[in-house]
Formats: sequence, C-alpha cells, structure tokens
Amino acid sequence: MSEAENRQADQPRVEKNKAVRVFHLMRDDDQQVLADTRVDGFEYIHGHGNLIPGLEAALEGQVEGDEIEVTVEPEQAYGLHDPEGVVEVPRERISAGADLVPGNMVEAHGPEGRIEMLILEVGDETVKLDLNHPLAGFRLHFTARVGLVRDAHPDEIKHGRVHPGGHHLMTSDSSIDLPEQDA
Repeated sequence: MSEAENRQADQPRVEKNKAVRVFHLMRDDDQQVLADTRVDGFEYIHGHGNLIPGLEAALEGQVEGDEIEVTVEPEQAYGLHDPEGVVEVPRERISAGADLVPGNMVEAHGPEGRIEMLILEVGDETVKLDLNHPLAGFRLHFTARVGLVRDAHPDEIKHGRVHPGGHHLMTSDSSIDLPEQDA
C-alpha cells in the first residue's frame, strides 16, 4: 500500500452522521455557474437529506482532500419540472409590497415553511407563478472537494444540521454536562 493510500485509510470517510465541509462549483449544461462555494465551502450532516441525492451519493465514502466531478440528472437533483406546479392566483393574494415583474421571486408561507415562487406572467387580475424549485428540470455538473470530515455531535444529528463552531451552543437540550461555575 502506498503512503497516500495509508494516509487515506486513516482518515474519516463521508458517511451517515458525519459533519462534512464541501467546496464546490455547480454548473448547468451550458457551463453557466449556478453556485460557487470553492472559497468558504459549506457544512452539512451526511445521510440526512441535506444535499440533493445525486451529490450526496457521489460524496459517500470520500475523505478530506478528495476531489470529484459528477453530473446529476434532474431526478437526483431538484426533480423534473412539474407543469401542475404552475398556477394562476388573483393579484390581491400577492403582498402589496411585492415587485410584480416576470422573473422575480415572491414567497409565501405554507404548512411546511417558506415557499418561493417564480413570477412568470403578470396580468391585470392574476399572476402566473411557478412553484417548482428554480433548478427543477436541470442536469447539474459539480466539481467538488471534500474538506474536514468529523463525527457530528448528537445534538447536530438530532437537529439535522451543523451547529456554529461545530458544537452545540444552546445547552437546554444538549447531552453535554457543563462544569458548574464558581460564584
């Protein structure tokens, strides 16, 4: 086994319940850059649906420093564009402060949280909106590098997200016992 293989064998691998930092460039079929986190990266908890399935699957088993190139089809990214997700709503249902211009986004709050919608057309009485994710139907091309891979804290796993500084700052439901302070 080579020295590089030995070093790689000792590193934690990207797998369920690992906190992972990823640096990536995401492009569409025309090579237009859609997202670029190559400088700061982002962290996520692997195996909890925090990434699109195709990218998460490609990162599985990787270690810090690994670089991958992967193309993710729409079905493993943000899904196919659903024509039933295009709706017309009365103008009065849109907030008075919304800038009603085709191409702009407006948001609503539904039972599962915030919903962003793309304005397609603005009529005198109705507004045509697309409720699909803006990248629905897109084939995505990623160049990604794996950063630090570590065990996620139990509270991060419980909450399904990485906490600031890599640890739990709110102790009300933390499983860590903090030492008592002298008064």
